[in-house]
Amino acid sequence: MIYEKNVIMKRPLKVDIRFASVYPNLYKTAMSSLGYQIIYGMINERKDSWCERVVYPDTRSIESNSPLKDFDIISFSLQYEQDYFNMLEMLKKAEIPIRRKDRKVKNDFDKKKSEYPLIIAGGPCATSNPMPISDFIDIFIIGEFEPILNDFLDLYKKLKYPIKQLESFLSLKGIYLPSVNNKVKRIIVEDMDHAYHVTNPIIAKAEKKEDEDSLPVFGNSILLNVSRGCTRGCRFCMSGYLYRPLRETKLQKLFDVAEKARANTGLKKVSLIGAAVSDYSKIDELIKGLLDKGFQISTPSMRIESITTKSLNSLKKSGAKTITIAPESIYPLRKSINKNIPDEKIFEIIKKATELGLNLKLYFLIGLINETKEDIEELALYIKKIHSLKDKNSIRFSINPLIPKPHTPMQWEGYDLKDIKSKMKYLKKELKGIDVKFDSPKMGLIQYVLSCKGKEVGNILEKSLDLKIPVKEWEKQSKRYYIKNSNKDNITSNNSNILSGVLGSETKLPWENIDIGLNENFLKEERKKIFNYENTEWCQRASCYKCGICK
Repeated sequence: MIYEKNVIMKRPLKVDIRFASVYPNLYKTAMSSLGYQIIYGMINERKDSWCERVVYPDTRSIESNSPLKDFDIISFSLQYEQDYFNMLEMLKKAEIPIRRKDRKVKNDFDKKKSEYPLIIAGGPCATSNPMPISDFIDIFIIGEFEPILNDFLDLYKKLKYPIKQLESFLSLKGIYLPSVNNKVKRIIVEDMDHAYHVTNPIIAKAEKKEDEDSLPVFGNSILLNVSRGCTRGCRFCMSGYLYRPLRETKLQKLFDVAEKARANTGLKKVSLIGAAVSDYSKIDELIKGLLDKGFQISTPSMRIESITTKSLNSLKKSGAKTITIAPESIYPLRKSINKNIPDEKIFEIIKKATELGLNLKLYFLIGLINETKEDIEELALYIKKIHSLKDKNSIRFSINPLIPKPHTPMQWEGYDLKDIKSKMKYLKKELKGIDVKFDSPKMGLIQYVLSCKGKEVGNILEKSLDLKIPVKEWEKQSKRYYIKNSNKDNITSNNSNILSGVLGSETKLPWENIDIGLNENFLKEERKKIFNYENTEWCQRASCYKCGICK
């Protein structure tokens, strides 16, 4: 059993809006999400609203044990495409019709007696391509919810029949209504110093040792929002394109947040959160300042280019045991994906970390556009060379299939399951005896379909739920559906095979109404550079390359 501190309790009859913040994944993942804690804190600062948490597989709230049907608003935080299965399972288990058209208003005289709650969704998956689940959701938040959160709740409260008046929400920025299929511009927090920072986080403790696996991934720590966005331009990284530009929290603000959170909770451990934490303009000053104030520091991952000997020494001093880096591939392929890091720099960091006794975790990708059999053979040798540097520390590797994502230069590419399986098989044989975790090629295919396809995917999701098909068998269900419906649902002959699914550069993309601010011609130019192994300089140090974000 898990015990919590700093949980916010209110009396249901004393609030106007009951808001269920649903994370369709396990508790340990949910409570490691800074965004999830931000929404919880922001809503509960309002006297008229109560935000409660619901995490998979439960359909009752942690705070009051209330069923989902008792809430006015159900909000899904969609961080991973595979969570779509969990989302629909939770709705079905809660006896809420999964399709929007099947959720009717029961009583025209009291919005709180309507038969079903308003169902909304946000997060990176909802922002990038809401179409696969568009038949299930009433309202999508495109971008970051904080700038419009209070206006959203104020409007909900003002409307007489919110569920019947969905189009009223179009008066707010960042709102996508599937029922209207409107064009929408992404909304983001522009000023991190005036953004909401969590200073009273929920603290979880395990009653027994066997319960410790359910604790948050980062443990009990202060989640410090160092920055958002990244403009490095890695051509496979959706987050890097979705949340541009880079927005930093000022150094003194970070110190103030950490000090206040420690005063409120007694916590001394700080986890630095951001898409590119080590790119923070004053990273060394931040780490040193936190150390001087008596904090311990951890960071989920670091960009190799911006790691310094000084920062490694500071992390070691703070009690860090492991650093995570992502070389991705061998040098020529790194260059093609705009990660122009020389091998010398990578080995310099690995050797320094080893000298300090730090454990290392390294991430690699396979299935890159220009990748050949010879490249995979060289990758195996490359990993063996890194492994040979192991001393008393551990060096672990993770090899994952590259998944083309919306709003990236790779959004027009497909996913070759057969090719990925073949490469994985070779690497498993060559790297036997080395600590390597291989992601499932089949799960990669499922993620690709859920990321890059259209409304038709919703039919397959629903069918899979009805037939209780396990996620690992979903590939077969997808294939059957597409073969059966190859001439229906506006699926063209070029796009009928969900398994390869290559989209031509002139193809109408499912997410065409979602405007995140990028210039499509910029993405097409970046795609050409992949094939030519060309680098695009980081705009923080070079001139603006007119991606469209800073119009």
